[in-house]
Amino acid sequence: MPHERRDISRIAPNPVALKALAHPLRLRMLGLLRIDGPATASGLAARLGLNSGATSYHLRQLALHGFIEEDGDRGSRRDRWWRASHEATSYLADDAEGEALDAGLAFLQAALSWQMQQMQGALNAYAGLPQDWRKASTASDYTIAMTAQGAWELVENLKSLLSDAMAAAPPLGTPLPPGMRPFSIILNAAPRTTEAPGQGEP
Repeated sequence: MPHERRDISRIAPNPVALKALAHPLRLRMLGLLRIDGPATASGLAARLGLNSGATSYHLRQLALHGFIEEDGDRGSRRDRWWRASHEATSYLADDAEGEALDAGLAFLQAALSWQMQQMQGALNAYAGLPQDWRKASTASDYTIAMTAQGAWELVENLKSLLSDAMAAAPPLGTPLPPGMRPFSIILNAAPRTTEAPGQGEP
């Protein structure tokens, strides 16, 4: 049964906020809150192998810059629950320069590291997946000769397709219908760089 299309909430942080988010632990915490739903500092600390004091500090930094907020519907002053304030982050304008460019690249470096961990985790778990989820999974790459305009149009079409699927799906962090689970699609696209001597050789 199709779900009613909804608007995807986004945050477009300034360079200072984006720099704060580039911390690997904060990026992971925000991802967990977005995908799995609200949590306490102690709950996140247990999942990430941290102490609750350090986790609380990073959560406060995320809240300071508007990425997360207290969940007033649950918890107490001693047991504060946090939730993500938005579903997605806009991080690097194509005309960014100076501080905005530096902050965007720092964030992308942290995000790429996290994406590689996600991909490795998916590969490690592949053997234990039911056949229907194996069929839905892929690790593919495509290199195509294109103009900059053609490449931009292709990427925009892919992003639009994925955004439409996200808007038609139930929000993450809430109970999902039977048979549904979070499904990660990582899209990286850029002109191919020249490999250094020895790289890519069999």
